Amino acid sequence: MMKTENQILAQYGWGLFPFGDRAIPDIRFDPVFKAVFTKETANSRGALSDLISALIGRTVTVEAIIANEPSADDSRQRYLRFDVACKTAKDELVNVEMSFNPKTSEQVRLEYHTARLFVGQDVHGKDKNYNDLKETYQIAILAKKTFFPDENLTHDFLYYDPNTHVSLGGKTRIITVELVKTEPIVDKPVEEMTNAELWAVFFQYLTDEEKRGKIVEIINREEGIAMAVETLGTFTQSELEYIRESSLLKGELDWQCDMTEARREARSEVRFEIARKMKTMGFLTEQIQAATGLPMETIAQL
Repeated sequence: MMKTENQILAQYGWGLFPFGDRAIPDIRFDPVFKAVFTKETANSRGALSDLISALIGRTVTVEAIIANEPSADDSRQRYLRFDVACKTAKDELVNVEMSFNPKTSEQVRLEYHTARLFVGQDVHGKDKNYNDLKETYQIAILAKKTFFPDENLTHDFLYYDPNTHVSLGGKTRIITVELVKTEPIVDKPVEEMTNAELWAVFFQYLTDEEKRGKIVEIINREEGIAMAVETLGTFTQSELEYIRESSLLKGELDWQCDMTEARREARSEVRFEIARKMKTMGFLTEQIQAATGLPMETIAQL
């Protein structure tokens, strides 16, 4: 049955601005994302299966969530990054991450964790070989930055020869979704959106009052997204409090990381400036390298 905007808001106590007693949780925030997609309920499992299917381009059924939480006493690491690791009914490995504020090293990080996910499979034993390795998917949903200089919402990375475009036919894929690229998509009729676009617009605009009507259309159209909303509506007060506390701590840690990165960039620029001045003064490359620690190749290019 089609639900109206007011019916959906009232069902979960989500009033209009200022949202009554309960604010609509921002699903782009890591703990909310993980809480929605890892509950042991039919709605949560169905939403995760639908999301993965939309992004890899074929129907899959999530069979099990793989436990990957930090230890209980590892309070700092618990807030840094949350991912949803799971297995499909065909034993394919899928890792899904929501990164609210991804760092500049995100692409390299994705390669590293994709490799770890793939080689973590057990192919030991006389009855096994490399053909027994299952397909592996690393899915990264990036909320607040763009990484690729085009307008494509999603990218799907596989091994291939860049000269001949021949595919290796491997079993690992990295899929990215850049939510900030939904701006030209959100005003499309929902019936013209792909499943991936429906999910991306839902993530990006769920808490945006101006787009509330469009979100309601999407919820009524896409069953998996409706399941995600049903799961959001079941959050307990303790879960909401946890989200609030982790939000504060994550904000603090993000600020610390940003400050550290800024200090490193400043120190690096000082080294470059010293190298430039030494070079104009006639110092040898070896002397400049000893003074600044910069690689010889870098100094030669200054």
